[in-house]
Amino acid sequence: MATLRDRFDPRRNSFDVLRLSFALLVAVDHGIGIRTGSQARWGLSTLGDFGLDGFFILSGFLVTRSFLTLDSFPRFVWHRFLRIMPGFWVCLLVTAFVVAPLAALAQGLSATTQLTGEPSALRYVFGNASLLIVQYDIAGILADTPMGVSFNGAVWTLFFEAFCYVLVAALGVSGILRRRKIVVALIVGILAVLTILQEAGLPVLVNDRVLRLTLVFLLGAIAYLYAHKIPMRTDLAVGSAIVFLVSVAAFDDYRVLGAAPLAYVLVWFGACFRWPWSMRADLSYGLYIYHWPILQLLVLTGLGTTATPVFVVSGLAIVASVAVLSWFLIEKPALGHKHSPLPDRIATTLSRRRRRPRHGRTPMPTQGRPR
Repeated sequence: MATLRDRFDPRRNSFDVLRLSFALLVAVDHGIGIRTGSQARWGLSTLGDFGLDGFFILSGFLVTRSFLTLDSFPRFVWHRFLRIMPGFWVCLLVTAFVVAPLAALAQGLSATTQLTGEPSALRYVFGNASLLIVQYDIAGILADTPMGVSFNGAVWTLFFEAFCYVLVAALGVSGILRRRKIVVALIVGILAVLTILQEAGLPVLVNDRVLRLTLVFLLGAIAYLYAHKIPMRTDLAVGSAIVFLVSVAAFDDYRVLGAAPLAYVLVWFGACFRWPWSMRADLSYGLYIYHWPILQLLVLTGLGTTATPVFVVSGLAIVASVAVLSWFLIEKPALGHKHSPLPDRIATTLSRRRRRPRHGRTPMPTQGRPR
């Protein structure tokens, strides 16, 4: 019986297509909300939540593989930094100093409102630069839009993505990913129990966002760690899809029964249905980080008066062009430095400093000492 390890080909799979699809799903959901002020819900979940969970499941699979393949903590951190931070920092600047002034002008305000109003664009950039989003508003420019003052209500998830990277690194450095995989399975089991308790209305001592996103991320990690034991069967995929849909219909939080089946369906599809064309441009990240600010700007224009489907489709076409620019001008050039010797040099320097004797004392020679 073919397993996930047998079917998964790192060079030919549908994981990138799924990631792009999930970014689009989130963008469509947010686009509807930005145009109308409301989003469809199934229990506690929106359409965008399903896309986000799918994104985190695939990320857990791929990031765990990355750590174990690189087998280097400094290089793993470097790769994750290059994938997220350059594109994110440029997005902050574009939002603060391009989108915000245009949004001000669209409402008859001064083009410098983002600099003179409070909270300012400079605070927006520097306050959010660490990935922990502490400011969404810029000078109240978007106060009259259906979704309110937020210039980017999607990027809060990046902090939790980075948290999951840190978790993988901690599990990897401690040797758990290679030698004690059962510990990861136990963590997933605990998170699943906490999800059930939360659904039952009992208090849990874990932030609901941390609980939700860590659970689905680690389900992806489990899929990679146990790929040699997970069978890839169509009947199991169909059954998992049915359980997922039943859980969506039966519970406020579909993850009570549906998180693991969703993870199975995604890795089954990603590994077994290999995309026939090479995706040379990974637009999923650019699409994700830019869709909210651009759609918030467009809702202030004549496009904001059109029917919701027209607004969403037309707006996402514009967002896609910005995502292309982000990939070719920022993200791809940054990733071109993946093989830089810098992370290894930094690690070597830190290691030497830790071994250096304190207070400048020269250690006594080990040979020739009197016994």
